[in-house]
Amino acid sequence: MAACSAPTLLPSAVDVWRHAIEGIPADKPPCRYLTPAKWAALREAAIDFCDRYGAEAHRLGWTASQLFGVHPQHGTLRVDGCGAMMINGRKATGVDATGVQLSNQTAHRDKPGQETGPPIWEFAAKR
Repeated sequence: MAACSAPTLLPSAVDVWRHAIEGIPADKPPCRYLTPAKWAALREAAIDFCDRYGAEAHRLGWTASQLFGVHPQHGTLRVDGCGAMMINGRKATGVDATGVQLSNQTAHRDKPGQETGPPIWEFAAKR
């Protein structure tokens, strides 16, 4: 009988999301027409979301695209393809099964006909 090796610990989905967002420099916007200041705010809010609400969002079935997606051709310029955390740069104040609360608005994940694009880190890798 072969000896068992120690199990390998895999990072959680939230760790993957956070690491991928951190991998895009704050001063290098990944989308055309996205200013460095706006990208810095989006990035900071996304990292904060991962730290505070990421585990709960993952448990509730939120995907990377639903949270951090951008339009496949136009990035953040077309908000109809953006995930909840790629819309306005506001920090989340809560998450539930249907939406992410962003101060005085909620970004819903079940809008009829809405299709989110790839996570922003995949969009950035293609540029």
